[in-house]
Amino acid sequence: MAATTGAAEGAASDSKGPISSIPSMDSPTIQYSMVLEHLVGEKRPIKDLSPGVMGGLPVPPKSDEQKMLERGMESCAFKSVLACVGGFVLGGAFGVFTAGIDTNVGFDPKDPLRTPTAREVLKDMGQRGMSYAKNFAIVGAMFSCTECIIESHRGKSDWKNAVYSGCVTGGAIGFRAGLKAGVLGCGGFAAFSAAIEYYLR
Repeated sequence: MAATTGAAEGAASDSKGPISSIPSMDSPTIQYSMVLEHLVGEKRPIKDLSPGVMGGLPVPPKSDEQKMLERGMESCAFKSVLACVGGFVLGGAFGVFTAGIDTNVGFDPKDPLRTPTAREVLKDMGQRGMSYAKNFAIVGAMFSCTECIIESHRGKSDWKNAVYSGCVTGGAIGFRAGLKAGVLGCGGFAAFSAAIEYYLR
């Protein structure tokens, strides 16, 4: 009988572990609130999940030079310079195109019967192209700069930024010809900007 009891106790200790592994009353109890603090609370460890872990392509961490370059490209000064250069090129091309289809290029009002030379035609085309390029560059730089400032101030990127920027740009250009022209320029440029934003979005 004693042998049977010893064998049963040995089997129980082999299958469920030693009897001393049962937690005693002296060991500290685990509270549910402490577990929650480590799982979802303030003590939860923050893991930096890379795109490779989430199923995307692994992306190496950005260096300080790359971050500085991105901040420079997102600045209002860079956007204004880029819009100025783009407006200059676009305005120059538009001016040369309009001069090419204009029959009065090289026309001399003092001698209307004289046929203009190729040099005179090219000179007038260059002057018109430069005039258009300067105007487009100024408008592009003003619009881009004001839009970037308004977007930074509002903290939102929506169609209202373009409308506000268009009103400021059109009003500033029109005020040179008077108050009425400034108001018309503000309204017209704002409407044009709203139409472009609606078409693009």
